[in-house]
Amino acid sequence: MKNLVLVSLVLLLLNSCNQIVAINKVEKEKIINDIVKMFDNYHNDIKGGGLTSEFKYLDRSEDFFWVPPGYKSALSYDSIKTILEINARYQKSVEFSWDTLQVFPLSNKIANYSGIVNGVIIDNSGTKSYITIIESGTVIKRMSGWKILNGQSAIIEPEPNN
Repeated sequence: MKNLVLVSLVLLLLNSCNQIVAINKVEKEKIINDIVKMFDNYHNDIKGGGLTSEFKYLDRSEDFFWVPPGYKSALSYDSIKTILEINARYQKSVEFSWDTLQVFPLSNKIANYSGIVNGVIIDNSGTKSYITIIESGTVIKRMSGWKILNGQSAIIEPEPNN
């Protein structure tokens, strides 16, 4: 009886802290599928509405941060929002797609991801640029769905031909 009370107390404590001890294979697959779908929607929304379409996929909590290409330190949500708004003015169209994407669920509400993104950007003058980005980060499940909590990205420069 004493062990049952102790186990119950531990489970209650873990539950009250919103920590998940383990997730099974079926739950992991669902989480992975949900996050992949979120990223597909994310890229489709950017294609249809430009860079500012990213806002609904970014977590707006104080815990959010991102290290964009070319930066050496993390930026807050407000800083990222400003950068996207400025850059969106100069883009006629932006299209991103995953070359590779791996999702690693840590719990029912948090997952890490990493992958390579290919992009085609057409600026207002009609110049087309191709870009490859390596990206990794953490997503968190909020009431409104999966959101990007933090991460980093860097442009992969093509190797020179020898």
